[in-house]
Amino acid sequence: MSFISSVSSARRITLGALVMATMLFVTGCASNASAAGQFDDFFIDVRNDRAPKVKSALSRGLSPNTRAEDGSPAIMEAIKEDAWGVYDVLLAAKDIDLNIQNPAKETPLMYLAIKGDVPRATALVARGAEVNQAGWTPLHYAATIGNVELIKLFIANYAYIDAAAPNQTTPLMMAARHDHFDAVKLLLDEGADATLKNQLGMDAADFAKSMGHTTLANALRERIDRDVKRRGAKP
Repeated sequence: MSFISSVSSARRITLGALVMATMLFVTGCASNASAAGQFDDFFIDVRNDRAPKVKSALSRGLSPNTRAEDGSPAIMEAIKEDAWGVYDVLLAAKDIDLNIQNPAKETPLMYLAIKGDVPRATALVARGAEVNQAGWTPLHYAATIGNVELIKLFIANYAYIDAAAPNQTTPLMMAARHDHFDAVKLLLDEGADATLKNQLGMDAADFAKSMGHTTLANALRERIDRDVKRRGAKP
């Protein structure tokens, strides 16, 4: 084969390879665009409670633990939007992670707690959802809204009553901050330690006082002083 023929043949091979690479690139882009579209559609369906469409997506192999672009799991998006039909579909999926966390380390049970949804929280705990974890917990959230039923539920399932958030805030402090007298009483009756302080040196009485809840703050201060005296320790 002559030099010219060899060069011509090489050019044809190179051109053919370039065309093939271009076709593969275009196909890949189209495939990625299609996948992205399906992903976007899935979360639109989740947020709008389109249960049949979500069920169809799962039947095609999409994970029930799929996360939105911000890292929020599908089941937590459903709870946030009150998309209960979709919630039931996701919960029925065999691979659903009941304790999946969003980037803020919140779980589905914590979302249900902050909504005060006792029936669904009860069912989720019965399914195996964890009531304890490092940092903020479902009990913190139940105390924040003063939901006595949820507090009882979590304590009955061995929630650590003095769970400390990253800044050492306890459920009792959150209940006091929001002036939830019944929740405060229940937590104290169940053994919560009123003398604990967070990283700012604030105890439950300080939390109540900082929000202007004078009656509760005074009651907590009396309780704390009594507990400190009984223990023979400094406040």
